[in-house]
Order: sequence, then structure tokens, then C-alpha cells
Amino acid sequence: MSAWLKKNQGGQGLVEYALIIMLVALIVIIVLVVLGPGVGNLYSSAVNALP
Repeated sequence: MSAWLKKNQGGQGLVEYALIIMLVALIVIIVLVVLGPGVGNLYSSAVNALP
């Protein structure tokens, strides 16, 4: 392997971490979009049930 390829492997690790973080963020956004209205309704029902 050339020295240039060995030198740039650190950048590859950063890109992999960035892709993992993007994937986790995407999953969190999807979960919030799917479950958000249900959770909002649950809190609204709880608040409305208070005297």
C-alpha cells in the first residue's frame, strides 16, 4: 500500500461514523413522525382528564 492510502484511512473512519450518525438520526425522525401524533394525543387526554 502506498503512504497516501494509509494516510487517508483516518478520513474513511470519520465518514463511516458520519454515515452511522445519519442513519440513527433518520431512524429517530421516522419514529417521531410515526409515533408523534399518538404521544401528543396521549398527553392531551391526560391533561384533559385533570380537574
